[in-house]
Amino acid sequence: QVQLAESGGGLVQPGQSLRLSCAASGRNFRMHVVAWYRQHPGKQRELVSTITNDHVTRYADSVTGRFTISRDNDKNTVYLQMNSLKPEDTGVYYCHARITTAVVGFPSETSDYWGQGTQVTVSS
Repeated sequence: QVQLAESGGGLVQPGQSLRLSCAASGRNFRMHVVAWYRQHPGKQRELVSTITNDHVTRYADSVTGRFTISRDNDKNTVYLQMNSLKPEDTGVYYCHARITTAVVGFPSETSDYWGQGTQVTVSS
């Protein structure tokens, strides 16, 4: 069983920074594309950024130039560095990963996993 856990959220003032982490734990697995999503109160979840195994990154227009996604494959952890935060960045941030798990004697299986979310609040 693989689990994703986000951390690093909090309350900051506009212009400040936060660094979110998404750590995968379990046995015999491999993470593929990992994405950060966010959900504003009363709105649909939106894609913020993605990163592939080869560290190819993509960003939503609203965060380009302010957010940086990165990953440490040895630690099975993906980070989201968020700078110059704005009130509109407020929301619950979720990590999503496509993960292949392997169990001896059984075919490998690729599934989508979500973390529980971490709250980011940007307010003066």
